[in-house]
Amino acid sequence: MNCETCQLKELVVEPLEIRDVLRCILHTIVFHRALGLVRPKDVDCELFEITYVQCGDAELERKIDEKIDLFIGWVEKHPNKKSQVCLSFYEVRNKQATWMFSNKTERLYWEQWYINLHVINTKTHGKSHNSKAPINPGDNALEESSSRRASLESALHEVLFQIIKFVNEKKDHIPSVTNSEVISFPYEITTPSSSDSSFGWHTDVLKRMLQTGHPSMLS
Repeated sequence: MNCETCQLKELVVEPLEIRDVLRCILHTIVFHRALGLVRPKDVDCELFEITYVQCGDAELERKIDEKIDLFIGWVEKHPNKKSQVCLSFYEVRNKQATWMFSNKTERLYWEQWYINLHVINTKTHGKSHNSKAPINPGDNALEESSSRRASLESALHEVLFQIIKFVNEKKDHIPSVTNSEVISFPYEITTPSSSDSSFGWHTDVLKRMLQTGHPSMLS
């Protein structure tokens, strides 16, 4: 099966911005791949002048928020690191049985989205490069924070356009819709391992690559 992969532009975020950013990106992707009966709902970002669309499904919102909570928990243990959240769509197929009475299913991934985040702590990254202390440190910090937030908002806009461009150009690999569920296909959201090591995350990615074959990367 052809698995299309999209590596989204890396975003530099502070811990307090993670939830807003991930909700915006994940719901945008899912909305464009929800081929069932959706009730579109416009949602305004809390921190940015950006409006995105949700599917209007409470269970989907709960699942996305649960995964975001897991990711934020991992970030708290691993500050100032680059990391990924992966949203995958797949089909479930019955695996050909080698032995009698063996009934196994396998996941065939047909699309994967990698959300790349570099989480920073402004206490360590926001120091002034000027050796002389500013006349009013509070004003300087506020200006830096405002400038950085504006830069992130612009980058988030770029990511949303990247998503829309991808979904409009990549359609041939989408399986046939066989149900009327809001989300027509099974999906999973993978976050880094909750352990103190990132080994579990790399193992999971490797396992998926072995199952699906190494997908061609979108430049």
